Amino acid sequence: MAQETSTEWITTDEAAQLTGYSPHYVRRLVRQSRVRAKKWSRVWMIDKQALLDYQERMEELGRAKHDPFRGKKKDEDAAE
Repeated sequence: MAQETSTEWITTDEAAQLTGYSPHYVRRLVRQSRVRAKKWSRVWMIDKQALLDYQERMEELGRAKHDPFRGKKKDEDAAE
């Protein structure tokens, strides 16, 4: 049986401090379902590990993260 990991939840302000993102950008990531979050009463709580994983993926992509066709170019080149 796989070991279950407990989720550490942090506020949007804590998420912003941790990552350097603005609280507004953290909330946008939540709205776009890019990071896991739950709303408790009026407060959004962010899955800390999901946020850190997202930040790591974006750092690995570098400038390519801004390319809307980054996944499609390889597919089109392979088809030719």
